[in-house]
Amino acid sequence: MMRLALVLAALSLPALASGDAHGEGPVDKKKETVDFVLHHVADSDEFEYELPFPPYHLPAINLAQTFDFLVFGSREACGGHASPAFAAFPSLEGFVHGCYDLRPTKAVLMLWFGAAGLFALLFFGRRRDQNGVPRGLLGHIGESVALFVRDEIAVPNIGKEESKRYLPFLFTLFFFLWAVNWLSLIPGFFTGTAVITVTAALAIITFVLTQVAAIRAAGLGGYLAHLTGGVPWPLWPIMIPVEVLGLFTKPFALLIRLFANMLAGHMVIFFLLALIFMWTPGAAAISVPLSIAVYVLELFVGMLQAYLFTLLTALFIGQGVAMGHHGHDDAHAEGAHH
Repeated sequence: MMRLALVLAALSLPALASGDAHGEGPVDKKKETVDFVLHHVADSDEFEYELPFPPYHLPAINLAQTFDFLVFGSREACGGHASPAFAAFPSLEGFVHGCYDLRPTKAVLMLWFGAAGLFALLFFGRRRDQNGVPRGLLGHIGESVALFVRDEIAVPNIGKEESKRYLPFLFTLFFFLWAVNWLSLIPGFFTGTAVITVTAALAIITFVLTQVAAIRAAGLGGYLAHLTGGVPWPLWPIMIPVEVLGLFTKPFALLIRLFANMLAGHMVIFFLLALIFMWTPGAAAISVPLSIAVYVLELFVGMLQAYLFTLLTALFIGQGVAMGHHGHDDAHAEGAHH
């Protein structure tokens, strides 16, 4: 409720600040409201509070102006003096001259907050008695969730023995996504996982780990042989591109699913509330209850998306581990035949 009230106040500010009172003519409320919603869900280096306070611009860190050894050319490139060779790519010229913009965006800031909050919860929930049993409500909840990830996600998809190797990553992935998704529901905070670059980074990590698990299980030769699909060599030019494409469609599905679901939920809330300003104030009788219902649903969606991302990651790792078992079974069957 508090977040919804803040959103209503924030949506009303642009209309109060402009319009007929200043002699500027009628205001296009639809365009103004859409621009506000799209600006709110987009990532940037400007951190808003959803309150009538000035926004906070996150500081830029320019390494080229800090460390001389990182500058490979003139420092004028860092000031935006583009040469004709880089006229169409000013950021590339800055990179060549050692100008690396490490400015954190709103999404990065939310990832830091999520990690810090997760560390704090784990720190306060670490207490155990002399028998190793967790003490306190926080410890019991954490233990229950960890057992769920192990027994319902890791072991069924990877195997009892092999899952031990990948459990730390799956634990981290599940708790981190859960924390960041729920953090976005706090008034004034941003949805870090509603930015496609964040979900793409998580999907790339999963992709790399999946390939490492497959190579470790089957060996490099077995991994490459798996790309042929076991068909005769004349069909390799058809099968190999299909198998390689399949390797990339899995992480792509991961990043799109998480990004789209987290972005869609928050946009639905904002546009439901925007009906009050785009249509009529009487729409609040419908839009506010619906917004509250979607807001409560987002609690479930945040946890569900963390579960699905972790589940599919475990499934993909399990498929990679299975390559080694298939190779071992084939070799064993061939030896028994001889």
